[in-house]
Amino acid sequence: MDLEFELDAKNETINLPVFSWDQDIFTNSAYRAKMRLSFALLITISAVFGGSLAFRSVVFPSETSNSYVEMIPQNPLTLKAFTLCMRVATELSGEREIILFAYRTPDYDELNVWRELDGRLSFYLSGSGVLFKVPDLGSLQNHLCFTWDSSSGAAALFMNGRKSVTKIYRKGHTIQPGGRILIGQDPDNYLGGFDKSQSFVGEIFDVNMWDSVLSDSEMQNLFHQRTTQKGNVFDWETLDLKSTGEVEIINVNP
Repeated sequence: MDLEFELDAKNETINLPVFSWDQDIFTNSAYRAKMRLSFALLITISAVFGGSLAFRSVVFPSETSNSYVEMIPQNPLTLKAFTLCMRVATELSGEREIILFAYRTPDYDELNVWRELDGRLSFYLSGSGVLFKVPDLGSLQNHLCFTWDSSSGAAALFMNGRKSVTKIYRKGHTIQPGGRILIGQDPDNYLGGFDKSQSFVGEIFDVNMWDSVLSDSEMQNLFHQRTTQKGNVFDWETLDLKSTGEVEIINVNP
């Protein structure tokens, strides 16, 4: 008897054929070896896919000047390229700016991501920003990925797996280490100077960062959740989160 299984990675289900137990199986060393291998595989699959069944999500229920979550990265942010992805939902209309991500050192806003007043999405590297005209954010979740490469200056935005026009921005620049990462507020100084009219209100999760520009196909896989690829700068599933103020960190099924 050969034991076979199918794994549906998207739905995270395992389909095994129905079979009857036969005592003779356990008297045959070859079958015993197969059974041990099969159950070892099942345990491994459970460990890989089981962790994604419960996912942390951060909810900011109202506009404040003191609510934020600090993210503690696995590696320093000394970056000449990056891919930064997140899933976002907000019911804030286009009458004000919204900070989506802030990385600040004691001296500079090294990397800020915004929803602009006119609805465009943007990011800023220690100065002027690069902006992308895309469909408005709303109460339904959107998957966003921002990419940048210092060697060419190429910058782009992926929204729900679809790529924007490529723009040239901050060629030769390097993002510096030694800062702190916040979601929910824009620090005008080091962990301070918050303005509630720029605060994030809504839900944000699945925030991951890589120190390279991922391929278009990898972006598609991330959007459709067809990959278990983890961010190597920080990974949402293992990232330490420290909340302050009116913030709820909940478990959801992605």
